Amino acid sequence: MVCFVVRKDLSRQLLPLAEMLRRKFSAISSIVMNVNPDKTNVILGDNWKVLSGEAQISDTMCGNTIQISPPSFYQINTVQAEKLYAKALEYAAPEPDDILADLYCGAGTIGLSMAKNVKSVIGIEIVPEAVENAKENAMKNNILNADFYCGDAGRIFSHLRSKGCAPDIIVVDPPRKGCSVDTLDTIIAAAPKKIVMISCNPATAARDAKYLSLNGYSPDKVTGVDLFPRTGHVECVVLMSRDKA
Repeated sequence: MVCFVVRKDLSRQLLPLAEMLRRKFSAISSIVMNVNPDKTNVILGDNWKVLSGEAQISDTMCGNTIQISPPSFYQINTVQAEKLYAKALEYAAPEPDDILADLYCGAGTIGLSMAKNVKSVIGIEIVPEAVENAKENAMKNNILNADFYCGDAGRIFSHLRSKGCAPDIIVVDPPRKGCSVDTLDTIIAAAPKKIVMISCNPATAARDAKYLSLNGYSPDKVTGVDLFPRTGHVECVVLMSRDKA
């Protein structure tokens, strides 16, 4: 999938380029345009248009077929992403009766990769298109024990907790800015036995791990996983366990 991000609708100018790319590179099956006129640090706007090919693409991740729309977050280095998620599963070490909450779940890749190891999965994501993808992906892979909700991770999770949701394991995969304090406070109040944090920014992961360590959790293990070789970026997985004392 190729996505052009522009300040104004440039369909007429981009259509010839889109057709040329499709002819030259057979692997490209989708070319879309995103219009974002706002001068902020937010990359994507709300206006999408398909210039050529399909509106969505699909990939295989951890044995599941994953449908991906342009606004959905997805790890593009599939080989390393599967190692990343395998390490997260190893740290989570779920039991068959566990309830797992997947916050910032995107298209559901992490939660769905762990679904067969737990009683149920609850996924929360703020991007509506990603939530629709997650629901489609659960159905497509015949995963019947996963439910997905759209909205702010902290707010939706707090609401679910008020309805009796009590996860044993919480997995978080936040954006580079990390988890909000409200989300961390909600996680702490839920008192899961384990928190598995996946982060593309070790600095904010360390900040959030420190906050959790001051509120009843100990950082037991951490592993770095390199998804972008020859760059300064590295993903990390952190296991936080609830203190017994």
